[in-house]
Amino acid sequence: MRTRIKEYRARHDMTQADLALKVGVRRETIVFLEGGKYNPSLKLAHDVAVALGATIDELFLWDEDGSTSD
Repeated sequence: MRTRIKEYRARHDMTQADLALKVGVRRETIVFLEGGKYNPSLKLAHDVAVALGATIDELFLWDEDGSTSD
């Protein structure tokens, strides 16, 4: 899975720590999300999307066959 979280954070002039605080997780969780090393729960994906003014589909990108990419 790839994400566009870093790109959207930059648009909002938000640090990883800012986003983590806003969604109630540790900064390391945001690091892992951005690096594609962590698949979030639906609730976390939703919370991140809301915090960044985006949809889940805009932030989290899956391969067309439905598998995640590394």
